[in-house]
Amino acid sequence: MSERSKKLADRLYSFNEEVISFVESCTETDLKKIGVEEWPVGVTARHIAANHYPAMSWATMILKGEKLPELTGEQITENANRHAREHAGCSKSEVLEILRDRGRKIVEFAGGLEDADLDKAGYIPAFGGNMTAEQFLEMAILHSANEHFQSMKTATGK
Repeated sequence: MSERSKKLADRLYSFNEEVISFVESCTETDLKKIGVEEWPVGVTARHIAANHYPAMSWATMILKGEKLPELTGEQITENANRHAREHAGCSKSEVLEILRDRGRKIVEFAGGLEDADLDKAGYIPAFGGNMTAEQFLEMAILHSANEHFQSMKTATGK
């Protein structure tokens, strides 16, 4: 494990643990409060685990030099809104299970990368062009997923 991948894995681990602790502290009423995405807090937490943590599949495509899906920002938003509608009734235990499972997987994935892997780049139209695997993981989880997390905190006042 390179020092950079260790640092990235540690940051991802810390983020996931913070989200898990937050969800564990939420009451059923908290989980139903609406954030800026116009989704309930519980659905937003599920979205982080189910839609942001699988960023490792796109990062893997970058590592393999494969062409990434040419999704627009609008298509990504529609997919996220569809996910929110489909999982509106998700339970706290379901959300925690997905956070733990997929969080562990993304941390293991990031921790297993070498510096050369982190530096490989791919073209991602929805995010403005070329990004390295490291930049993509940071953007998808430590930036974008964190924005959702901040929305959850604001909605609950925690």
